[in-house]
Amino acid sequence: MNNSQQTARVGLFFLLGLALIWVTFETLSGGKVFKDKGYQLVAGFESLQSLKEGDEIRMAGVKIGEVAKTRLADSGRRAEAVLRIDSNIHIKNDATATIVMSGLIGTNFISIDLGTPAAPALPPGAEIHTEPTPDLGAVMKQLGSIGKKLETALGSIGDAVNGDGKNPGLFKKIDTLVTDNSDKISTTMTNLQQVTDKLNKGEGTLGRLINDPRMHDELLASVGEIKAAATDAKSFIANAQAIIDQVKAGKGTLGALVFDEKIGNDIRTTTKNLRDISDKIARGEGTLGKLINDDSILRDAQAVMKKASSALDGLDDSGPITAVGLVAKSLF
Repeated sequence: MNNSQQTARVGLFFLLGLALIWVTFETLSGGKVFKDKGYQLVAGFESLQSLKEGDEIRMAGVKIGEVAKTRLADSGRRAEAVLRIDSNIHIKNDATATIVMSGLIGTNFISIDLGTPAAPALPPGAEIHTEPTPDLGAVMKQLGSIGKKLETALGSIGDAVNGDGKNPGLFKKIDTLVTDNSDKISTTMTNLQQVTDKLNKGEGTLGRLINDPRMHDELLASVGEIKAAATDAKSFIANAQAIIDQVKAGKGTLGALVFDEKIGNDIRTTTKNLRDISDKIARGEGTLGKLINDDSILRDAQAVMKKASSALDGLDDSGPITAVGLVAKSLF
């Protein structure tokens, strides 16, 4: 092998090494030679739930940064995550950050909502609002507690059904109840069988109603008549209400009698006058009172009628002039 071939192989190996170093660098730097430093925000949580440096920060599912570091607050009462946000992304001051698990065995990441469009952006170094999310360990612990409670409840149900050795269980009580009342149950079942047989034969009112189409039609007709009567009753009530409303409004003769004070006074005056007239008639005052109470007027009228009758009897024997003279003489 001459020197030129050896030099070419060394140069090729060197170029391959540079290419490998470049691919590795591009992979680790996210495809950017000069990584955007962005700006930082602080998010405080009761627990970071295994969140670590380098975990993603996403907004609407899009990566906008990463966790720069995690730390305990100076008070020691909470954990804080320092967020590095890309410089071209602006977080609204009413946005909320939450820790989200990407899967049962996946890594956690911080999700930030979009916030209100009109809200101002958070300045670098500001603290973002956070919302706690259930930890998977806490959820599993609660499920375990629920499982224990469910196991205890099922044990109680089992004791109630099967008994606990001192008190008989539900099945035992049912068995004893059926055994002690077997004769009554048999009698009841027999009676039910007889009743169903009568119903199938169309005996009795219920049997006829089930098996006789004519009775069914009559029942439907009766129901229809009841509905019609109810409709008429509703109409009557509505009309009566309309009349009452008119009376209350003072309309019509009845409304005027009830609410018109002048007509009421006229009726009272007329009634008083009629009572005065009847009193005078009862006392024999006036022509009608004398006619009703004075017997002499009746006797005079009867006498005049007798004279007129006698005068008429003599008309047959006299002429017209003579008849007029006789009638006048008889009357006067």
